Amino acid sequence: MFGWLDYGARYIVENILNMSMDTAIGSSVHFFIYDSLKIVILLSIMIFSISYIRSYFPPEKTKKILERYSGVSGNIMASLLGIVTPFCSCSSVPIFIGFIEAGVPLGVTLSFLITSPIVNEAAFAVLLASFGWQIAMIYVVSGVLIGVIGGLIIGKLGMENQVEEYVYSIRSRARKIKELTQKERLKFAYDSTRDIVKRVWLYILIGIGIGAIIHGYAPEEVLAKYAGPENPLAVIFATIIAVPLYSNALGTIPIAEALIGKGVGIGTALAFMMATTALSFPEAVLLRKVIKPKLIAVFFGITSIAIVITGYLFNIIL
Repeated sequence: MFGWLDYGARYIVENILNMSMDTAIGSSVHFFIYDSLKIVILLSIMIFSISYIRSYFPPEKTKKILERYSGVSGNIMASLLGIVTPFCSCSSVPIFIGFIEAGVPLGVTLSFLITSPIVNEAAFAVLLASFGWQIAMIYVVSGVLIGVIGGLIIGKLGMENQVEEYVYSIRSRARKIKELTQKERLKFAYDSTRDIVKRVWLYILIGIGIGAIIHGYAPEEVLAKYAGPENPLAVIFATIIAVPLYSNALGTIPIAEALIGKGVGIGTALAFMMATTALSFPEAVLLRKVIKPKLIAVFFGITSIAIVITGYLFNIIL
């Protein structure tokens, strides 16, 4: 699919920069150029497409949809909507309050909050560019399952008393859902694409830069020994290390790609990616405004266990 891009990157490295592809620096520069162009192209196409779809699901409509579902179907729908709904740590509190206020069950709300940062259109685009559609789809399905299972468990625990009391007393005025014209939807998709690319390009370049260094210089034997699929503790260590490294999936995917190329288990690398986005300290601090420490601990504990299990399954299957 991107053979022409690989050829172009090789041409730049060998003919313009006069570097050999057999050297560490030549291999690193090729990785950086190729991945940068490939990711930006796929990212722009995917974000535009999903943003157009997202124009049909504003937050008000998302809440109304979830109000109609209960039980397992509610958790599944919440996780699926989490894929096409924009999410970052800064939006966790208003989204949580909005869902609880609308009468959405706590477990269903947390299914959304688990899935949304792990799986989004930008991450899918970069995964598609880096690993192909099979791994990209497996990652998406895993993210949805983690959200569904995590939300179901929390819902069964009956922890509604762990939500701060003031959240239940909030009542905001219902906002009318505006139907957009096709022109407005296309403009929304264009503006979203421009805004997201503008916000994440630095993360992407830093991630690709680190990935390029790993690709060219990291000792393959050492990484394969300590982080390969044969090491039974690799997935757990990767998940623990990822928690303080607050980033989004876009910055970690190129690193994961380079690590996998050096012999690190696919499950280990993807568990690292998931944990970096779903288990960040900033999100815990923000969620503390609306939920009590016990529920935060359960939320992070269940999500961590699900990510670790997913990582091991990836290492066994792939």
